[in-house]
Amino acid sequence: MEGYEERSLRGKVFERLREDILSGVYKEKEELREASIGEEMGVSRTPVREALRQLELEGLVRIIPNKGAYVTGITQADVRDIYKIRSMLEGLCARWATRHITEAQMTELEEIILLSEFHIKKKEECAEQVSVLDGRFHQVLYQASNSRVMEHVLSDFHKYVKMARRLSVGTKSRAEKSVEEHRNILEAIKKKDADTAERLANQHIMNVMANLHIEE
Repeated sequence: MEGYEERSLRGKVFERLREDILSGVYKEKEELREASIGEEMGVSRTPVREALRQLELEGLVRIIPNKGAYVTGITQADVRDIYKIRSMLEGLCARWATRHITEAQMTELEEIILLSEFHIKKKEECAEQVSVLDGRFHQVLYQASNSRVMEHVLSDFHKYVKMARRLSVGTKSRAEKSVEEHRNILEAIKKKDADTAERLANQHIMNVMANLHIEE
């Protein structure tokens, strides 16, 4: 039987490789060499091989027998589909949050919004900070749904469109609009207005998709 240490090592390699693929460290069609990856991460080839197989199941890597493993990456069609599905799930997440959100979570969401506004007003080059805060806002919202399944699914979607998400707040005007949308969602949740919270959260993701010029 596979031991805990082996599973843990494979998991760490998998998470690192997936993060590097989704963040653009590895480019589409680039070969992922077991030996060099193992050497870089200080592990044997076995956990690397197993991690690559897992990445193939997720559609991020293609393994060609007798040739090697190559990055498949996320296509524009994938991003479009993820955003359309995510818009519906984020709406449902906001609806559930109106019933389950805690005072601590509401306070944290308010602080995230205020900090985002501070960075936007402070300087033109705010994309990186606002992108990180945007990710944190959604993560707290997922937790507020009080559903482990919802949190897991939406967190994975969030990772898969990491690069596109950073571009979505790339301009000051879009960053300002995004934070305004976050505030409106939070206000609806505070009022326990489930219908409005769902509608606004759904529309927020569709606005992100439109800003990225992703075709239907």
